[in-house]
Amino acid sequence: MFINTFGYTQDIPNKPKPEIPAVKPKPIQKDSTTISVDSLIKPKPNLKVIDSVKNDSIKKPKEFLDDKVTYSADGRVSLNNKEQKIYLYDKAVVKYQDMEITAGIIVIDNNTNLIYAGRLKDSTGYSQQPVFTQAQNKVEPDSIIFNKENKKAIIFNSRTEDSGMNIFAPLTKRENDSTLFMKDARFTTAENLDDPEYQFISDKIKLVPGKKIVVGPTYMEIYGVPTPIALPFAYFPLSKEQKSGIIFPTFGEDTGSDRGYFIQNGGYYFAISDYLDLAVLGDYYTNGSYGLRLESNYAKRYRFNGNLAFRYENLLTSERGFPDFTQNTIYNLRWSHSQDAKANPNSRFSASVNLGSSQFFRQSVNQNNIVNSQNNTLASSVSFSKTFPGEPQVNVNATATHSQNTQTEQINLTLPTLQVSVGRVFPFAPKSGVKKGIIQNINLQYNSRAEYRITTTDSLFGKSEMFDDALAGMQHSIPITTNFKLFDYFSVSASTNFQENWTLNTIRRSFDENTQSVVTTDINGFDSFRTYNFSANIGTTLYGMFPFNKKNKNAKIQAIRHVMRPSLSYTVQPAFDQYFEEFETFETVDADGNTIREVEEFTRFEGSIFGSPNNRYSSSIGLDIGNNFEAKVRSKDSTETEPKKITLINNLNFSTRYDLAADSLNLAPLRINGGLNFLKDKMSVNFSATLDPYALDNNNNKINTFNIDNGGSLFRLTAANINMSYSLNNNSFSGKPESEKDQRQRDESVRANGRTDDLFGRTEDFTTRVYTEEDKERQKEKEANLTDYNYKIPWNLRLAYAVNYNNTRREDRIASHSLMFSGDIELSPKWTVGASSGYDFLNKGFTFTQFRFERDLLSWRMNFSWVPFSNLSSWNFFIGIKSNFLKDLKYEQRRQPDQRLGN
Repeated sequence: MFINTFGYTQDIPNKPKPEIPAVKPKPIQKDSTTISVDSLIKPKPNLKVIDSVKNDSIKKPKEFLDDKVTYSADGRVSLNNKEQKIYLYDKAVVKYQDMEITAGIIVIDNNTNLIYAGRLKDSTGYSQQPVFTQAQNKVEPDSIIFNKENKKAIIFNSRTEDSGMNIFAPLTKRENDSTLFMKDARFTTAENLDDPEYQFISDKIKLVPGKKIVVGPTYMEIYGVPTPIALPFAYFPLSKEQKSGIIFPTFGEDTGSDRGYFIQNGGYYFAISDYLDLAVLGDYYTNGSYGLRLESNYAKRYRFNGNLAFRYENLLTSERGFPDFTQNTIYNLRWSHSQDAKANPNSRFSASVNLGSSQFFRQSVNQNNIVNSQNNTLASSVSFSKTFPGEPQVNVNATATHSQNTQTEQINLTLPTLQVSVGRVFPFAPKSGVKKGIIQNINLQYNSRAEYRITTTDSLFGKSEMFDDALAGMQHSIPITTNFKLFDYFSVSASTNFQENWTLNTIRRSFDENTQSVVTTDINGFDSFRTYNFSANIGTTLYGMFPFNKKNKNAKIQAIRHVMRPSLSYTVQPAFDQYFEEFETFETVDADGNTIREVEEFTRFEGSIFGSPNNRYSSSIGLDIGNNFEAKVRSKDSTETEPKKITLINNLNFSTRYDLAADSLNLAPLRINGGLNFLKDKMSVNFSATLDPYALDNNNNKINTFNIDNGGSLFRLTAANINMSYSLNNNSFSGKPESEKDQRQRDESVRANGRTDDLFGRTEDFTTRVYTEEDKERQKEKEANLTDYNYKIPWNLRLAYAVNYNNTRREDRIASHSLMFSGDIELSPKWTVGASSGYDFLNKGFTFTQFRFERDLLSWRMNFSWVPFSNLSSWNFFIGIKSNFLKDLKYEQRRQPDQRLGN
């Protein structure tokens, strides 16, 4: 009644006046029920109601369905008007908005607005299982009931996949916002869904497609066997965007240095933005040792990309109060930055930084740093260059460099080096056309270099004392060159170079009578000196062909081609005596008994940043001969009409000089260097040698007598070295392309200035490695070629051989002699073993040795690395799930290297 009263929107009419009856009415018994008088005398409603309000506040009810329901079937479509149902058989399809159901049989009930979908059954079993798809969410159940009105669904025995996670549930309820509630479900990342090697069983699961999975009490099964691995609840983000989260650590015990139990590589990952992230990781040992790592990656498309990493470790050995207790702090900073070429064509900024404690990689207790302990050099470079287009073009470059020897702990820094260069200017060139002749080809440049150089040690780095011996200066040079042809076969070039050197560091040298010693005093202040020189060069190219197919047209070697490039040069270096001074030193007595003082000569620019001027006149002739040998070989392919070219000797060079102005030892040693390639360029050999024509006296000093005149050979071998590298695999001689090595394995070595050929071992960071789609494709390719393992086993091998010989003063000794090797063998598509080692023939011992074992366990992976001996002996075992969702589910055990202090 209240609804009728207040829902009436028209004006209420006036109440009619009752008529007075002629007869007195009977008394009316009062009813306890209250009835609205208005409702009793309400006039008959008008069917055509005109609302006094133009826009009614009550909205028009929504249509029953928002869109059309389309359906089809390959078998038959049956309409039952009495039941208001539609039956679809054989490959039935129903589409409604973004929802699609495909099944063997579908029933559309228009009375209840429900859609039933199920499988077809025949003598062979069930077929055409339903597939429910909405947006990007896909569910494969045995049967489904869907409500068209509220878009809810009941799903039976469903299978759904989201971002690699496969979920099975006997009963699933789907809400209208696509949220799925599952009961007694199981989930896994295994590829074999019919017989998964592992799965998790959970009473309740909430799945929001593309966003998250929330599970209740859960336990793990391995091949159907329950395990004690259980969780009260779990949360799995499904967003394809990067998300912040906890990085699960590794647990273990350090028995080598008595640091106790530890956790390593645990922390938190911050997804700051789409362009920047940050990982904060830490290590902690129960004896008080700890480590901190900050790692950040950044990138902006078409602009730049890079990464930054800082590592700090405070290492305690043993326990405080014990006699063997020590404390040491080490650190390492890495920064890599590269600019996209499209960002700015006229300027470029790049950085490659690797600096820190010299003993960081040797003393670090983090497993990831063991392989890098073999690196002897840390190097850094940060540079910015700017080009100013025009005529002439101007280039400006600022560079800061760092070089650190981890053995001697010496550090060399330039902070910074500023270079300015002006492009070539041809003052006599014609305004149009080609430059011809000696005059028109005259050109000059201007180069300027300013540098601030620091030489210090690891212990003084970062302190004010590191600047005490710093050198600063600036060098200006103007080279003037020209070139021309002589007799059409000879190329002639001539040049002169003027240099002016500014320095802020000079010296004064004198003799102290009291101490009877030479005293050198450093002077800080501006000073300068100027030098110049002249050089000319004439060269040509000679070609020689030696055919071998005159008698036999089908000879394997068709011809050998020799290209020789001889050149003759002349160089004049004047003496700049004006920059040299003399002072008297010690008193000596000659044969006649006369007392004389020795005289010593020096220049105040000795030890300056760009060197000192020359005080000896030099006029020398140089001879250089370059050679290349190539062979034309008949191709094995009969369809090829031209022979193949093979390089036999690449750049076999000979060089020597003769100083016309020297009073003795005019002839410089003959230097030879070259390179060879063998076995389809799989083996490269580089060699060099120094041959001295002069003999040695009994004190092993060089004398002005040719060695052949002293009863020896024409030349005396004073130094030689050979470096050989060899890389091959099972496809090297089959003509098949070789597979590329995983780029991620190179990254750590490159950042640490190490080798990329695994000869120093391979960094195995199993915990943080992400299993990518490329890994999956590589594994599938192996399994697809399973028959290849019946007659061949994939393998690869890398060798490096080096020997150095020294005989400058009759040492006649091998300075170094070593062979390093690294290789991997795939025993099966799932088993890979590898090793890196070497042998030092000089010291008769093995170098750093590492063994690697890897096993693919379907959804799991197992790795084991072992350093069997040396002070770095250790091992690391890891087994974990490949999926990035569950990579924290792992078992890792390791043995830390023994105590490492100093070298």
